[in-house]
Amino acid sequence: MSRVAIIGAHGKVAQQLMRVLYDRGDEFVGVVRNEEHADDVYRLGGEGALVDIEKAEAGELAKAIEGCDAVVFTAGAGAGSGIERKRTVDYGGSVKSQEAAAQAGVRRFVQVSAWGVDNPVDDSDPVWKAYVEAKRDADAALRESALDWTIIRPGGLTTDEGTGRVTLGDSVPRGSIAREDVATLIAVVLHEPGAIGKQWEVIGGDTPIEDAVRALVASA
Repeated sequence: MSRVAIIGAHGKVAQQLMRVLYDRGDEFVGVVRNEEHADDVYRLGGEGALVDIEKAEAGELAKAIEGCDAVVFTAGAGAGSGIERKRTVDYGGSVKSQEAAAQAGVRRFVQVSAWGVDNPVDDSDPVWKAYVEAKRDADAALRESALDWTIIRPGGLTTDEGTGRVTLGDSVPRGSIAREDVATLIAVVLHEPGAIGKQWEVIGGDTPIEDAVRALVASA
């Protein structure tokens, strides 16, 4: 059993992750902005922590995640938010969470990013450009940290039922993936030391998730 802090626990990937962790017997602390969002964490069997990652200092977040074995950063500003919140949540929230993890002595850190964010981005959509740049810069900051990191970059996220099968690699074609399968992948890499220091893209596919992770670890 492990204890996992989930930053952005009200999000759709996080909701799936909490179900997966509960079924696996892991404990989790869901970090959310308000009590209403915390109700979702309690309902799924976890412990809620009220911290606004945009406004709080890293030390406040560190206190909320003390005693955890790992941090999963799944927070995002959301599709309806503007340019500024892409920077304060998707980038700033990640960097603050990394600092909090270091302060709390939590070395393991898994970050949910997005497929293709290192590719050139079209300037015609400034909000999308801000999102891509925020994710890209958050990943760069994590890679440069002293944490035991893994970065997961899923393709387009769907509400489909998970298949338990993926296409996983350093680079994969554009595609989509069920949020449930992303959550299962996160749970698997949390318990796989060979995933530390790895950045993987993932879409739906034909390979069972644990086999896909095992194959990449073995080939490293």
